[in-house]
Formats: sequence, structure tokens, C-alpha cells
Amino acid sequence: MLDHLVGLVKVRVVKGVNLAIRDLRSSDPYVVVRIGKQKLRTRVIKKSTNPEWNEELTLSIENPADPVRLEVFDKDTFVDDPMGNAELDIRPLVDVVKMKLQDVPDKTVVKKVVPNRQNCLAEESSIYIFEGKVKQDLVVRLKNVECGEIELQLQWVDLPGSKAI
Repeated sequence: MLDHLVGLVKVRVVKGVNLAIRDLRSSDPYVVVRIGKQKLRTRVIKKSTNPEWNEELTLSIENPADPVRLEVFDKDTFVDDPMGNAELDIRPLVDVVKMKLQDVPDKTVVKKVVPNRQNCLAEESSIYIFEGKVKQDLVVRLKNVECGEIELQLQWVDLPGSKAI
């Protein structure tokens, strides 16, 4: 059953910062997270351009090379308006998981990912160990929109019986 999966990634959608206005003076944003055919979404936060979701969405990972896609929308009565998108490369996170680090002190930074033209990072991102788990804090700049960033935290979850990464 799990032999096609390599693991899970918990995506904590923490908050949005300076999101675009799509209604009269504000927006009603929510985030859609996708990988492959999977699609999950946060709840709608009414009338906010700086929403705080702090929601955890869990994705099954078959191929770590597949990007995680984020899309932000403004909830409307008939058609939801796009408010930007971004892609996340989880391979740096998976590279740290492959190291199989043990007995590492909490908050030990193992790898840093710097913003470049190939990623959507707004600032340097740290991959670290916390309570034995590999985590990554990210701030992504939304594309195809005039402004907005999303703060996220990724956490890798090993699955017993899954194929090795």
C-alpha cells in the first residue's frame, strides 16, 4: 500500500504578509497546496491582507523532485480571484533527511537555502533538527501578483514500510 510513497511532508501554512487586495478594501484569502494529484486547502480568513492560518496540511510524497505548489485565492460568491502562487522545492529538505542524523541538539541548523531566480524564497531558509524531526522554515514571495508573501514550515515524516529515499 505504501510502497509507492517515500514519506509525508507536513506543510504548516503559518501566515500571509501584505497580500493583494481583491475586494473593496481587503481580501478573504485561503491557500491551496498541491503536489501531483493531491490538493489541500486552508480555511478562509475574512477581510485580511495579513491572515494567520497556522494550519497544518499533510502531503504524501511519491517523488521528492516534484514541486509543492501554493496558490492563494480571494474567496468570492461566484468566482474566487487569484492572489498569487509559488513553488517549493522539497529536495533540500529530503537531502537532510537522507543524512539520517541522530542525537543532534534541538534547533541545530543543518542546511541553509538562499533565495535565487530558481526559487520563490523571499529570504534565506534554514533546515534544522527539532525534537528529532527535520524541519524547514520558509518565507515565499508570491508570483503573478503585485505583492504578498506566505510564511510556512515544512516537516518530514518517515513512513514505516515506505520505499527508501
